[in-house]
Amino acid sequence: MGALKLAVGDDQADLSLPAWTYRDAEFFEAEKAAVLRGAWQIVCHLSDLAAPGDWHTLDYLGESILVVRGDDGVVRAFTNVCRHRGSRLVDGARGCAKRLVCPYHAWTYDLAGRLTGVPGRSEYPGLDLGAHGLVPVEMEVWQGFVFVRLESGGPSVAAMLAVFGDEIAPYRFEALRALGRVTLRPRPVNWKNVGDNYSDGLHIPVAHPGLKRLFGPSYVVSAEAHCDRMAGDIGEGSGSWSERLYRRLLPRVDHLDATGQRRWLYLKLWPNIAFDIYPDQVDFMQWLPVSATETVIREISYALPDDRRAMRAARYLNWRINRQVNAEDTALITRVQQGMASASFSQGPLGTSEVCLRAFASRMREAVPAARQARAPAPGWSRG
Repeated sequence: MGALKLAVGDDQADLSLPAWTYRDAEFFEAEKAAVLRGAWQIVCHLSDLAAPGDWHTLDYLGESILVVRGDDGVVRAFTNVCRHRGSRLVDGARGCAKRLVCPYHAWTYDLAGRLTGVPGRSEYPGLDLGAHGLVPVEMEVWQGFVFVRLESGGPSVAAMLAVFGDEIAPYRFEALRALGRVTLRPRPVNWKNVGDNYSDGLHIPVAHPGLKRLFGPSYVVSAEAHCDRMAGDIGEGSGSWSERLYRRLLPRVDHLDATGQRRWLYLKLWPNIAFDIYPDQVDFMQWLPVSATETVIREISYALPDDRRAMRAARYLNWRINRQVNAEDTALITRVQQGMASASFSQGPLGTSEVCLRAFASRMREAVPAARQARAPAPGWSRG
């Protein structure tokens, strides 16, 4: 287990967050302001923006973010909002355009976000085109992945993941290419329940028999300042046909050492992003908050180009194994969300091995002090 870093003076370190924080609308607004708006979010990979005009969007906390590659080859991020009447500029998750033309009044922007065309320009005698370009959004490219955040402040993505830099490097993230397209999976649960489950090591042998068969006793968890790490090494043994064939068919990956060749590595970046790092591919997943009791899980797989038949088979088997794991996790988080609605439940104890949940709860209490209260305070508490 890794070293656990808790907020200084957290006298509730042995307790989970109270149940009301997983279903209270006012708490959701408070954590949006204190945690979520300033959190980095993945939009896509640079390989998804291969040519000038290629764009991708991300809808998050009521905002739509547009990232686009300019004619100069530079990738930029903007709010997906026309400066005239506030219309959305583009629809959908991805596309390609020579110019960005608003479908409402045809105000036109170049790929660098500059306002270049206004129909009926003479009707706006005082209009400064240079002051009405698209509104930029803070962006960082880390290992080929394009991140944005709605509000500045706090460490960079590179700083947050620096502690795992040497472990990540062999996987060649910058050379990854998409396998398929982004999938969106709505779930009737609070976003924190998705993240808690992701970093929970104790449920693996209970609720994921396939992973238990794959990993045996090797699964470990640790919590760093900005990132949780979970890992299991593929052993020998029986299991479903998917598990047996995956063990047998996974081909040699030359850029990985013997450990990486057999390891499934999971990294959860504060507060709601995960990388599932396998020898055969890399998946990313975000749990995007919609309301206090609604979340959209956004995910896609990436991989290095590899046309070997055995690698194609391994990736298919990986998908089959994890499809079952996802179904099991969906049932688990739904049960927890339902149980948290009971007046009989407030907080549960956290064991010493539950380092990731301890670290997350401690950080949330630090960000939103009301989370220290076992029961929901009177409405209006966040305005006091």
